[in-house]
Amino acid sequence: MALMEISLIPVGTQSPSFSSSVVNAVRLIEEKGLKYQITPTATIIEGDINQLMDTAKAIHQNAITNGAHRIVTNISIDERMDKPISMEQQVEIIEQSLQ
Repeated sequence: MALMEISLIPVGTQSPSFSSSVVNAVRLIEEKGLKYQITPTATIIEGDINQLMDTAKAIHQNAITNGAHRIVTNISIDERMDKPISMEQQVEIIEQSLQ
């Protein structure tokens, strides 16, 4: 299982807000049945690497389909080979270290 952080910046739209692009991205993630977490600046998705790459491509292309003239998509992937990871586990490790 891998974790992917994705953020999307549509350029050349009628509005400075891009919350509708985030809503559309989340709908795509939900359609694929993937676990996700929204943050103020990105969305974290958990899944197998092929699912994540397909999802990133779908999110990027969907923004183009919805009228943006330019899309900046940033992706960061965390994939461990030595043991499984999850979003909750990664957050829990930090929270425990803070106590």
